[in-house]
Amino acid sequence: MRLLKGLVLAIGVALVVPTAPSAAPQMDPDRVVPGGGIFANGWKGKVPDRSSIAAGRTINDSKFSMENGAYVINAGPAGIYWNSSNMATGDYTISATFKEPNYMSANSHDHPYGIFIGGNKLDTDQNSLLYCSAYGDGRYILRGFGPAPFQLNARGTPSEAVHKAAAKGEAVSQDIAVSVKGDKVTCSINGTVVETRDKSELVMPGKLESLDGIYGIRVSHNLDVIVSNLKKQ
Repeated sequence: MRLLKGLVLAIGVALVVPTAPSAAPQMDPDRVVPGGGIFANGWKGKVPDRSSIAAGRTINDSKFSMENGAYVINAGPAGIYWNSSNMATGDYTISATFKEPNYMSANSHDHPYGIFIGGNKLDTDQNSLLYCSAYGDGRYILRGFGPAPFQLNARGTPSEAVHKAAAKGEAVSQDIAVSVKGDKVTCSINGTVVETRDKSELVMPGKLESLDGIYGIRVSHNLDVIVSNLKKQ
């Protein structure tokens, strides 16, 4: 009888006490690209993500080169890339075409790529910038560093304007543009404005130092991306 009571009590406790939640899925670790480094004249790069820096990753764990007039990025850790001569002030539009030739080929989930503007103190740990990026699953993000990272549309917003890859391993392309006009900042993808913000939301302590500054490219980790027709208007 005591044995039966003990068994019933144990079953009751097991039903009442919740089990520990399963561990969260692991993030994809940064790959290390063989022969990494920056091989385009005048260009620099930086790893902005603290977790990658803590793991010992550097910009030389990725490869940035120029082929047939386009920038080819084989990213290990996430990185920002710029040429100090690429400055934009006042009202301007920065645009480029991004091609992910093999969607999600080195990741278990989507990662974004896009344009940054308002780059200041990029060589330091007090850098600030704003970037608009697209994912191959049809989302976009508007984020920045000031120098701590900040988000403006959480973990991404779906938009019919953003092209979706047909399947893993397939190619997908996005035309991305960021404009500063008057007191507004807009991000457009494939010819459609997907996000508009007031300058007053962006230029402040903890966000941007200014919207005047260097423009360039921001690519998340473990991505192969081809960037063409990067220009200022």
